[in-house]
Parts: sequence; structure tokens; C-alpha cells
Amino acid sequence: MFTTRPTLQGTFGMAAGTHWLAAQTAMAVLEDDGNAFDAAVAAGFVLQVVEPHLNGPAGEVPVVLAPAGGPVRVLCGQGVAPAAATPAHYAGLGLDLVPGTGPLAAAVPGAFDAWAILLRDHGTKRLRDVLTHAIGYAERGHPAVERIGETVETVRELFETEWTDSAAQYLPDGHPPRPGALLRNPALARTWQRLLSEAEAAGSDREAQIEAARRAWREGFVAEALVSAAARPTMDTSGERHRGTLTGDDLARWEATYEEPVTHTWNGWTVCKAGPWSQGPSLLQQLALLPDDLGEAYGSAEYVHRLVEGTKLAMADREAWYGDAEGAHTVPLGALLSPAYNAERRRLVDGTASHALRPGAPDGRTPRLPRAVRTSPGRDLPAAGTGEPTVPPHTGSGGADPQVAADGRSRGDTCHIDVVDRWGNMVSATPSGGWLQSNPVIPELGFPLGTRLQMAWLESGLPNTLTPGRRPRTTLTPSLALRDGEPVMAFGTPGGDQQDQWQLHFLLAVALRAPVRGGPDLQGAVDAPNWHTESFPGSFYPRTMRPGSLVVESRIGEETVAALRSRGHRVTVGPPWSEGRLSAVARDPETGVLSAAANPRGMQGYAVGR
Repeated sequence: MFTTRPTLQGTFGMAAGTHWLAAQTAMAVLEDDGNAFDAAVAAGFVLQVVEPHLNGPAGEVPVVLAPAGGPVRVLCGQGVAPAAATPAHYAGLGLDLVPGTGPLAAAVPGAFDAWAILLRDHGTKRLRDVLTHAIGYAERGHPAVERIGETVETVRELFETEWTDSAAQYLPDGHPPRPGALLRNPALARTWQRLLSEAEAAGSDREAQIEAARRAWREGFVAEALVSAAARPTMDTSGERHRGTLTGDDLARWEATYEEPVTHTWNGWTVCKAGPWSQGPSLLQQLALLPDDLGEAYGSAEYVHRLVEGTKLAMADREAWYGDAEGAHTVPLGALLSPAYNAERRRLVDGTASHALRPGAPDGRTPRLPRAVRTSPGRDLPAAGTGEPTVPPHTGSGGADPQVAADGRSRGDTCHIDVVDRWGNMVSATPSGGWLQSNPVIPELGFPLGTRLQMAWLESGLPNTLTPGRRPRTTLTPSLALRDGEPVMAFGTPGGDQQDQWQLHFLLAVALRAPVRGGPDLQGAVDAPNWHTESFPGSFYPRTMRPGSLVVESRIGEETVAALRSRGHRVTVGPPWSEGRLSAVARDPETGVLSAAANPRGMQGYAVGR
């Protein structure tokens, strides 16, 4: 089977991610006797520098980790809604949706604390060891990738007229960063250097230094600058200037936490995901909807049809049931993943594409959809996340991180990193948020606030209603898979609402295709033609959907496209390499052989290892 690159194999260590500098940084840390967790943290900080249009220090990161010989855990780096971020507050401002940009959309930043806790609890290196690579790229510069300049160009007018501190960083000579030109961020380098100085002033103990850095972030100079930035009136996607709700108390009270993963087993593969505060369980629901024997030929129109229809059912349940909820709104995960429920739901999949949003009734509970969805049945609106036709002046792209248009072109995204080491430690992380188009750059810090609150609804009584102290439901969804109870693969992708669609296709490609050199054909699964549907409400402002839509790569073939259209799918044929930015690492528990692969789409992702 032809692939763009070989599936890498070795025994020392493997890293794969969405930017070659992050993957190589992870490998450099492994070569310096660091473990997979040290490597992932170092790569995560580098991603904040080299992909500032895709993530930043004030964003968020969920992590799925498998320490060698220990249980799989989820580390939640998704911050919560501030205490003053109530639906009533937004209604008082005349808003019925959380804006897609600006400080009103800012949750408590979660990425830094999550990376710090991962390093403290599972790493071996000091904070300086893992930050030094990112500081170097921020201080001395890195060759800008094409998408940075393209993203800045889409928000040029906003930067020049409203977000002038952002213009100072990304339009210093009136032009966006050119591909290959050195892009520096000296303010960010100074922020990290000051964090290190305050950390090392706490003494020589490694953990004490990390704790001191966490305090500086949550209660010290970083917190002061974040709160000050949130209080500035800022133009957002509403077309008005608003102040945010983030306070010092919000920052001081929150910290990243561990939790048990949600799991489901299909044909011997047990997949571990974050809970329903993410969209992660939707991948498990898609698996639960599949029979043990698919029957259809891999990649055929029948195969694609079955998977797409299952996606629609899972995502309808996501919209009705998922959120960081308690009490009457607690997510009925056990029922959603039960054999009886999925046998019933499976009967809804016939030979015709559904254009309806059909949430189920787990445990006999009546599903409730947001009013914006209930009052707009069958609407055919722009591709979820593009934001182009509905964004008022001075707002740029709308701030949504997936930005995957109906033609398959990506206008923004997220990041991902996977690492496995020679000891068997394995980690998968999907950093996002706090990107350069989300909020103005804070000049004394070198980065902006995030916008994750846009994923919560302002309507009361929903599992995903905006609630102080609760997490907005995130699209970020790293994965880790086990065979016979042993961690064997970490994988993930950027892509907003598409993440758990592309990951399902990847996982099934690994499971159903022949191995290479005795190991999983990771690169073949990454390279395989991919697709997605937007036949459900998007998670990003302005929360649109396209009933019956199906976007496919042209490599899927004209005959398959025609067969899908005959079933009622509204197929858009995108460019041949346009769907997904997957990366993965794997480990054979019996032999210790490690594998890795990364996405060729976009010409940024890379896997390294030996």
C-alpha cells in the first residue's frame, strides 16, 4: 500500500505531532534521558510559539496518559467559566450567544497549569529543561509556516483598527509574517524567563520550583496581566466592545485535575477518552453503534455511509446530553454506551442518508436540544466554524479553531502531540485556544486570552449551559487505545467537531488494514482518504450546521461519491489531501517495538524516532 512516508519503527522513543519543531523537541528531550511526559511538556510549550494561530499559553489542553505499569488517566487542562460568567450577564448585554472572540469568551486559562502538573507528577526534568526550547524559538525566532501569515491576513483590519497590540506583534512592518521568515516573540520569552526566575528563587527542589511557577501564573504577575487584559473593552464578534469576567479569584481557585477515562471496547480495542465535558465520548458512541463485523468493504460507499450515519446519531446525543453537568443534567454515559441502547439506535441506520438531528432517550429520559437548534429545523447554513457570511465588521474569522469549510479547506485549527518512550510511558495531548485571532495580544506577556466559553449555551437548563465554575464542553479530544489491557497506541488530531470523526476513521483503518513489518500501519491509516459531516450544530460561534452534508477528499473516487449521493448524502468533494491532521505513536507490549506516523496534509506534521 502506497503511503506518503514510512511508518517509523524503533525501540528508543517516538514522537509525532502537528509541527516538526515540536516533534523534534520531544525527541531531543527523550535523547537527553527525559521520559515521554517531559518530552510532551517541552513539545507543548514549543507549539505555543511555532503555531500561535492554533494555540497559546492562555489556552487549554486535555491529556490522556498511560504511565508504564500504571492506570490510564485523563489530565483536564480545560479551565472553567469565571464566577461572573452567567447567562444573565450576557443577556444584560443583549447577547444570545457567547461571542466568538474577545474577553467575554475567555474561560480560566488551563494549559500552563496542566503542563506544569504533568511535569511535576510524571516527568523527571526541571521546568527550565523543558521551557528552554520554547524560549529559544521565541527569543531567536523560528521560520513561520504559511498558515500564520494567512491567519493574520484575515484579521488585518481588526488588528490595525482595534487590536493594535496584536498588530505590533504580527504586523510589525505592516505585513503578516512571510513563510520562512523568522518570527520572534520577545515578550513571550521574557514572560517565561521571569517565570523561571521566580520558580528557581524557591530553591533547588524540582517540585518546589514547579509549584512556584504555578503560583506566579495563577496568583502572581501573569494573573495580574490576564485580569487587566480581560477588563479592557474589546471589539468582538458581536460588533461591540465588551469587558470580560475573569478575575484574580477565578485564576487562583482553579487548577488542573486528574480523572478516570471513559472507555469502550470494540473488537479487542479499548479506547480511552476524556469525559462528557469534552466531545470524547462521541467516538466511543460511534464505536458502540458498529457491529462486531462491519460486513462492508473497507472504504466502500456502504462503509462510509454506515460510519457517517453513526456519527450523526452520536453527535445528536452530544448536543442533547453532553456537558460538565450535575444533578438532573448529569450525563447518562452508562446508558449512552450500553448494548441495548446502541442496538436500538443502530436500527435507525438504513440505506438513506438522514438529514435530521435525532438524539436518543437513554434511560427513558427525554432529550432536550438548545432552542437555537429547535427553532431552526432543517436549516442549511454555512459550514460550521467558518463564520464568514455572518461575522460583522472588525471581527476577523470568528475565532473558531476548526474553521474547516465545505470545500475542505482549513482556515485555522488546533495542535496535537503524541509521545511514547522506551520504558513504555505513553501520552496524547491536544492543545488549543488562546490563538492569535482570539483576543488582543497582552503586550507585557506576549500572548492573548482564549475564547473557549463560546462553546457553552446561554439558554438555561441544558447540560452545556454556561455555568460559573463549570467547564464549557470542549471539542478537544486526545485518544489512547489498549489491547488486552495494555496501552498500545496514542493518537489524535486538530479539527474541532471533526476530531472524533477523523479519529474513528483512523482507528478503524489501523484495526482493519494489514500491518507493516509486523506492526500497525499507522502511516497508511493517517494517509487513507478521509471525510466528515457537519449535519449537527457546530461547537463554535455562530453554531451553524449543514443537514445531510458530507465533505470527502477527492481521492475517495468518483464511483464512491456517486453512490453516496444516490443514498441522499449532500456530498462536497474537497481537495485530495484536505481532511484531518492526525498523528499517532504505538508500542507492541510483547516486543517493545515502537511506531509513529504523522499527517502530510498541510505540510507541517512530522513523526520522529529511533
